[in-house]
Amino acid sequence: MFDKLDSIAAKYAEIERQLSDPDIIANQEKFRALNKEYRQLGPIVKKYQEYKRAKDDLAHSRDILANERDAELKALAQAEFDELSKRVPKLEEELKVLLLPKDEADSRNVIVEIRAGTGGDEASLFALDLFRMYQRYAERKGWKCSVLDYADAGGIGGYKEIAFELSGEDVYGAMKYESGVHRVQRVPETETQGRIHTSAATVAVLPEAEEIDVEIRREDLHIDTYRSGGRGGQNVNKVETAVRITHIPTGVVVACQEERSQLQNRERAMKMLRAKLYDMKRERLEKERADMRRSMVSTGDRSAKIRTYNFPQSRVTDHRINFTTHNLAQVLDGDLDELIEALRLHDQTERLKAQAEQTI
Repeated sequence: MFDKLDSIAAKYAEIERQLSDPDIIANQEKFRALNKEYRQLGPIVKKYQEYKRAKDDLAHSRDILANERDAELKALAQAEFDELSKRVPKLEEELKVLLLPKDEADSRNVIVEIRAGTGGDEASLFALDLFRMYQRYAERKGWKCSVLDYADAGGIGGYKEIAFELSGEDVYGAMKYESGVHRVQRVPETETQGRIHTSAATVAVLPEAEEIDVEIRREDLHIDTYRSGGRGGQNVNKVETAVRITHIPTGVVVACQEERSQLQNRERAMKMLRAKLYDMKRERLEKERADMRRSMVSTGDRSAKIRTYNFPQSRVTDHRINFTTHNLAQVLDGDLDELIEALRLHDQTERLKAQAEQTI
């Protein structure tokens, strides 16, 4: 591990030197790539430096305890030794986590799709609640939220389905744990007997794909245009600005109607299609690495009921990690950090276990 850390520290120092090179600064593409790598390596190098200082201090305390005769100095050294003896192993574990292979998609923006499931009108209202939850979470994180397509449920309100883009820093790294079936237990507004109903909605989180990630041939696409039923602009219901694209080899269908021009909707629909095809490609690769991704969190199995939102008890339970909080109102208001951090920690722990088993 330490040979690897020494080489990472050397690489970090070299990148730091390059970032002040006028030729590198003039090449913006190269500068951005190096700066991104510099920011990624920074936490590892800083933690390694902290670890080395703690190791040196521990050795110094041990030396004082072995050779010093002054009782007061030995007492101080003993206190420092006891504290550092606990701190050094903790820093080692933190370094192991930082050295885990990164998912290259973690830094990408995402496209989120929410679909009402079982539960009729109540499921559509829950889909709306989930959208608002992620919208508010994005606001807290400083991300941008853009609606791509939606289908109103009509009647009582809510969404049959809605697709939206979240863009910002390390979006997929946080949002990837949200894929799955979300369940709600509450008394619907239309329920006169006060009975609790259970409804569900599915959430799919797709990392955005670049054009180089997936090859899409023009002859594999069937493109339809139609009149938008959306909210925005005088062209609605007058001009065929909405776009639906079918990828013939896979049968994947995407649609976008939120922009005012057909060209803009087509560009956004293509972005959604690339994300879906890229996600299918990633899923195939993940199945091949099943031995390293055995937990439900890391596999992102969307067929599993991952979370329950219980209104009578103001409770949110994530079934993958047996995590429960009684701050339902705060969670639905976008306060997801505690929940997502618990999922991230579980994922890291499972990956460390799998990595340890492979080295045995």
